[in-house]
Amino acid sequence: MAVKDRDRFSTTTRLRLLGEQTAARVYRSQTKRQARRSRLTGRAALLALVLCSLIVALAYPIRQYFSQRTQIADMERQQEQARQRVEQLRDLKARWQDDAYAKQQIRQRLHYVIPGETGYIVVDPDAAKRSHTDLTTAARPWYTGFWDGIDKADKPGRSDH
Repeated sequence: MAVKDRDRFSTTTRLRLLGEQTAARVYRSQTKRQARRSRLTGRAALLALVLCSLIVALAYPIRQYFSQRTQIADMERQQEQARQRVEQLRDLKARWQDDAYAKQQIRQRLHYVIPGETGYIVVDPDAAKRSHTDLTTAARPWYTGFWDGIDKADKPGRSDH
């Protein structure tokens, strides 16, 4: 019995028991981790499925929301431009109510002169010569082109075919 007690407390026996206990703990922790991992993986998959479902369910309404926000911004910009245009037209109307402005515009646009004044229009002679020489068929009246076509049709020896 003394030998048994001595073996029980020997270094080799203690190391063997310690190794077995450590191996058992490691094995238990590995099985616990594997069990935990499998539970977490299932939960993670379910969570991912729920998140994907939410994303798919909310994708169209979110797209519509941003589209409508863009339309609202465009309409607000158009409304602001319309306001500015109305202000410009009100200013123009107020100016036309003034007789001095109306006379100035009439003289400038229609080349009217007040009785007793002499009106002059200066024409560049080179521009006048160029305008007469640059007359094309589009600048001529339609009937001159029509008669030219009839005259050409009557001439023998045409090779238009």
